[in-house]
Amino acid sequence: MSDKQTITRAAELTALQALRDFIGAACARAGIADATSYDLKLAADEVCTNIITHGYAGMNPGSIMLELELSRARVVMTITDFGHPFEPYEPDAPDAAALLAGEATSGFGLFFIYSTMDHVDYQTNEEGNHTILTKNLE
Repeated sequence: MSDKQTITRAAELTALQALRDFIGAACARAGIADATSYDLKLAADEVCTNIITHGYAGMNPGSIMLELELSRARVVMTITDFGHPFEPYEPDAPDAAALLAGEATSGFGLFFIYSTMDHVDYQTNEEGNHTILTKNLE
Protein backbone atom coordinates (compact mmCIF):
# COMPACT_ATOMS: atom_id res chain seq x y z
CA MET A 1 0.00 0.00 0.00
CA SER A 2 1.28 3.47 -0.81
CA ASP A 3 0.24 6.98 0.08
CA LYS A 4 0.40 9.80 -2.50
CA GLN A 5 0.53 13.44 -1.50
CA THR A 6 0.93 16.48 -3.75
CA ILE A 7 1.78 20.15 -3.34
CA THR A 8 1.87 22.84 -6.02
CA ARG A 9 3.66 26.15 -5.63
CA ALA A 10 4.79 29.03 -7.81
CA ALA A 11 8.25 28.51 -9.29
CA GLU A 12 9.87 31.07 -6.99
CA LEU A 13 12.75 30.69 -4.56
CA THR A 14 10.43 31.76 -1.73
CA ALA A 15 8.43 28.54 -2.30
CA LEU A 16 11.35 26.26 -1.42
CA GLN A 17 10.65 26.37 2.32
CA ALA A 18 7.03 25.28 1.80
CA LEU A 19 8.22 22.36 -0.32
CA ARG A 20 10.77 21.31 2.32
CA ASP A 21 8.13 21.60 5.05
CA PHE A 22 5.72 19.47 3.00
CA ILE A 23 8.34 16.73 2.59
CA GLY A 24 9.30 16.85 6.27
CA ALA A 25 5.68 16.62 7.45
CA ALA A 26 4.84 13.77 5.05
CA CYS A 27 7.90 11.81 6.14
CA ALA A 28 7.15 12.39 9.83
CA ARG A 29 3.56 11.15 9.41
CA ALA A 30 4.84 8.04 7.61
CA GLY A 31 7.52 7.34 10.22
CA ILE A 32 10.36 7.81 7.74
CA ALA A 33 13.79 8.40 9.29
CA ASP A 34 15.04 11.97 9.64
CA ALA A 35 18.12 11.17 7.53
CA THR A 36 15.93 10.03 4.63
CA SER A 37 13.71 13.09 5.01
CA TYR A 38 16.82 15.27 4.89
CA ASP A 39 18.04 13.55 1.68
CA LEU A 40 14.63 14.06 0.04
CA LYS A 41 14.54 17.74 1.04
CA LEU A 42 18.08 18.31 -0.26
CA ALA A 43 17.35 16.65 -3.60
CA ALA A 44 14.03 18.50 -3.99
CA ASP A 45 15.69 21.80 -3.12
CA GLU A 46 18.35 21.27 -5.80
CA VAL A 47 15.89 20.14 -8.49
CA CYS A 48 13.49 22.99 -7.77
CA THR A 49 16.25 25.60 -7.65
CA ASN A 50 17.42 24.42 -11.08
CA ILE A 51 13.85 24.60 -12.40
CA ILE A 52 13.37 28.11 -11.01
CA THR A 53 16.69 29.51 -12.23
CA HIS A 54 17.13 27.59 -15.50
CA GLY A 55 13.89 25.83 -16.46
CA TYR A 56 11.82 28.99 -16.39
CA ALA A 57 14.63 31.28 -17.62
CA GLY A 58 13.25 33.88 -20.01
CA MET A 59 9.68 32.84 -19.22
CA ASN A 60 7.06 33.96 -16.75
CA PRO A 61 7.50 31.75 -13.71
CA GLY A 62 5.08 28.87 -13.83
CA SER A 63 4.43 26.28 -11.20
CA ILE A 64 6.20 23.36 -9.62
CA MET A 65 4.25 20.28 -8.57
CA LEU A 66 5.84 17.92 -6.09
CA GLU A 67 4.27 14.52 -5.53
CA LEU A 68 5.42 12.08 -2.88
CA GLU A 69 4.48 8.43 -3.08
CA LEU A 70 5.42 6.78 0.19
CA SER A 71 5.44 3.02 0.75
CA ARG A 72 7.22 0.68 3.13
CA ALA A 73 9.91 -0.04 0.56
CA ARG A 74 10.61 3.37 -0.95
CA VAL A 75 9.70 6.99 -1.49
CA VAL A 76 9.16 8.17 -5.06
CA MET A 77 9.24 11.94 -5.45
CA THR A 78 8.07 13.35 -8.78
CA ILE A 79 8.74 17.02 -9.47
CA THR A 80 6.88 18.44 -12.46
CA ASP A 81 7.41 21.78 -14.19
CA PHE A 82 6.42 23.41 -17.45
CA GLY A 83 9.60 25.30 -18.29
CA HIS A 84 12.43 24.53 -20.68
CA PRO A 85 13.31 20.82 -20.56
CA PHE A 86 16.64 19.88 -19.03
CA GLU A 87 17.68 16.30 -18.52
CA PRO A 88 19.83 15.84 -15.43
CA TYR A 89 22.98 13.78 -15.80
CA GLU A 90 25.13 12.09 -13.21
CA PRO A 91 28.17 14.33 -12.80
CA ASP A 92 31.63 13.49 -11.60
CA ALA A 93 32.43 14.22 -7.97
CA PRO A 94 33.21 17.90 -7.41
CA ASP A 95 36.85 18.93 -7.26
CA ALA A 96 37.44 19.57 -3.56
CA ALA A 97 40.64 21.55 -4.21
CA ALA A 98 38.81 23.88 -6.62
CA LEU A 99 36.01 24.30 -4.10
CA LEU A 100 38.41 25.18 -1.28
CA ALA A 101 40.27 27.60 -3.57
CA GLY A 102 36.97 29.31 -4.43
CA GLU A 103 37.26 28.31 -8.08
CA ALA A 104 34.27 25.96 -8.24
CA THR A 105 30.95 27.79 -8.26
CA SER A 106 28.48 25.43 -9.93
CA GLY A 107 27.69 21.81 -10.68
CA PHE A 108 27.18 20.71 -7.09
CA GLY A 109 23.39 20.45 -7.25
CA LEU A 110 23.33 17.48 -9.61
CA PHE A 111 26.05 15.79 -7.58
CA PHE A 112 23.94 16.17 -4.41
CA ILE A 113 20.84 14.84 -6.19
CA TYR A 114 22.60 11.74 -7.50
CA SER A 115 24.44 11.20 -4.21
CA THR A 116 21.30 11.21 -2.06
CA MET A 117 18.85 9.34 -4.32
CA ASP A 118 18.92 5.68 -5.34
CA HIS A 119 17.48 6.35 -8.78
CA VAL A 120 17.01 9.50 -10.89
CA ASP A 121 14.83 9.54 -13.99
CA TYR A 122 13.64 12.35 -16.24
CA GLN A 123 10.72 12.39 -18.64
CA THR A 124 9.25 15.17 -20.73
CA ASN A 125 5.91 15.06 -22.52
CA GLU A 126 2.87 17.21 -23.20
CA GLU A 127 2.06 17.09 -19.48
CA GLY A 128 5.35 18.74 -18.51
CA ASN A 129 8.87 17.88 -17.44
CA HIS A 130 9.05 15.22 -14.74
CA THR A 131 12.07 14.58 -12.55
CA ILE A 132 11.46 11.28 -10.76
CA LEU A 133 13.61 10.61 -7.71
CA THR A 134 13.54 7.32 -5.82
CA LYS A 135 14.88 6.66 -2.32
CA ASN A 136 14.80 3.04 -1.13
CA LEU A 137 13.90 2.50 2.50
CA GLU A 138 14.83 -1.17 2.83
